[in-house]
Amino acid sequence: MVFTIAILYLGFNYLKGIDFFSDNNKFYIIYENVNGLNVSNPVMVNGFSVGRVSDINLNQSNNNEVIVELDIDGDVVLGDSATATLNSDFLGNKSILLSTGDINKPLEPGDTLIAILDKGIAELLAESAQPVANNLESTIKKINAILDNLSGNSGKINRIMDRLEKTSVMLNATIAETKENLGKVTTTFTEVGANVNGTLSRANPVLENMKVFTDSLKSLEMEQTLEQARITLDKLGTAVDKFSENQGTLGKLMNDDSLYVNLNNAAKSLDELLIHMNNQPKHFFAPLGKSKEKIERDRRKAREKEEKEAQED
Repeated sequence: MVFTIAILYLGFNYLKGIDFFSDNNKFYIIYENVNGLNVSNPVMVNGFSVGRVSDINLNQSNNNEVIVELDIDGDVVLGDSATATLNSDFLGNKSILLSTGDINKPLEPGDTLIAILDKGIAELLAESAQPVANNLESTIKKINAILDNLSGNSGKINRIMDRLEKTSVMLNATIAETKENLGKVTTTFTEVGANVNGTLSRANPVLENMKVFTDSLKSLEMEQTLEQARITLDKLGTAVDKFSENQGTLGKLMNDDSLYVNLNNAAKSLDELLIHMNNQPKHFFAPLGKSKEKIERDRRKAREKEEKEAQED
């Protein structure tokens, strides 16, 4: 019976996570609030279980701090910067997540780890919902302000609705009157169209006669024009024949170049006379005039003077 009781005790504690046949080390954590952490809750390193919570005590002498005792596997080395984070999953299960820190400066069994209290799901949801709640509150205030304005302007809205109703009645009356006027206008247009059709039918013979008259006039004018053009061409042909046969002054001028040569020489002599008159006006306009010998002598002096100036240049 004693053996059975011993087996039951060892088995019960083994199921709680107590391993009597392994070398474990004790470490401590101090929390302000453990949020429902219980003995035998697991201690994890990167998702791997390395121990359990072996004991929890309340320190009333120091602001009711909670001292948590951890039973850690002896093969796990914790550095002096190791932290213990109190974590909670979606189902509310508690565990402690260890960060081993710098293992080059290991802690001794019985040392205290750095405590970190992780935020729970409810707190995260509350923080996420807070901005939404603030926006919702602001929106509700704006809606209330709009409703207050609407209630204060209900009289104006009623007057606007009354005016809209009167406007619709007036619009209906205007539409009815417009339809009646359109009917009258349509009837008038129909009568005018009938009158225009009758007038056009009576005017068609007149238009046909005008077309025949216009065609006759065009043909008459064309015949007269062609006859005049034929007479003009005949006269032009006769004149060209006379020019070709050296008849008349213009014919001789076109076929005999002697008159052209004489006219060209006369123009050249006249040009030289005008140049001489422009250069030596005293030869022509002196009171007693000059003889031919004096004029030749003056010309010779002028040429000698020009040659001398040319040599000096």
